Parts: sequence; structure tokens; C-alpha cells
Amino acid sequence: MNTLLLGLLLFLGMHSARIFAEQGRHALQARIGATAFKGLYAVVSLLGFYLVLKGYGEARLDPVAVWMPPKGMRHLAVLLMLPAMVLLVAAYIPRNALKNRLKHPMVLSVKVWALAHLSSNGNVADLVLFGSFLVWAVLCFRAARQRDRAAENELIETPGALRQRTLLTWGIGIAAWLVLLAGGHTYLVGVSPLGM
Repeated sequence: MNTLLLGLLLFLGMHSARIFAEQGRHALQARIGATAFKGLYAVVSLLGFYLVLKGYGEARLDPVAVWMPPKGMRHLAVLLMLPAMVLLVAAYIPRNALKNRLKHPMVLSVKVWALAHLSSNGNVADLVLFGSFLVWAVLCFRAARQRDRAAENELIETPGALRQRTLLTWGIGIAAWLVLLAGGHTYLVGVSPLGM
């Protein structure tokens, strides 16, 4: 569990700079330069992510149950992962309708992903991992919306281009969800979301 906690501290800590230390983040970036800052950010984030995966894998070997989710919650989690995947894709396709309207689809994707996994997993490691990401996503979205209000500027978009990018967002998101259901989740995590 210590490896998981250290990984979460590094990964979410680095990703929380804009929530809790925006000025400190800018000061560090100015002092060491943008490229060095991005390198530091990437190294700490990747190390944290590695430790999260390693720690979660270790904790799953000796699970400590807090609660037993009803069987139907697994189906709810599978359904919630569809909008989570679409929102994730929306974060990376520029100027699509979801991104234009929601502003921060990546953070919303993390919220839905964490909620889906919390609803269907009841071990201590699950609650720590997914609960941490859910709390982080709520705080991050709040901070991002405050920054948005401070810098309101809308880009006018042609309807045809917006529609094409939005359809592409939905198509890739649905395809990614289907890949996870068809064995991708089992390959990556070792657990079938459908319980097979």
C-alpha cells in the first residue's frame, strides 16, 4: 500500500500544482525554464504513474474488503465507461462540441472513470486509488472553471467543422470503449469488466 500511496502523492501532487500552487508553478517555470519544467513534470508524473500501477498491483494480491458491491454495479461501471472514454477523446480532438461546451473533458472523464470504478470495487486499494482520483478531479475542475471565468474568450466555429470533429470524438471514444470491453481491460489490468 505504501508504494500506491507514494505513487499517488507524486502523480496527483504534480498534477495539483495548478489547483494549490499556481504562482509557485509559474515561479518554478520561470526559474528553470519551460523545457526543464516540462521535463521535470514528465519525469515526476511518469514515476508516480509507475508507482501507482505497481502499488495497486501489489495491493490487489492481498485485498482488504471494505464493502461488497452488488453484482449490478459492474454493469453500471461498464456503462459509465462509455461517456468516460468519449470525454477522454474529446480532450484531444481540438475544437469539438463537447470540448467547447464542457471546457475540461479530460477532468470530467477522470471523474466518471473514478466513479465507475468506485461503484464496482470495494477493496481498500480501490477506494484509495479511485477515491483519490475522484477528489483530485473535483478540485481540478473547480480550479479550472475559476481560471476560465477569469479569462473568458470564445472562439467562433463553423458548424460543419465542429460537427465533423464532434462525430470523430464520439466515434473514437466508442471504439476505445469497445476495445476495452473486447479484452483491452483484461490485457491492461488483468480484470475483465464483464466478469468473464
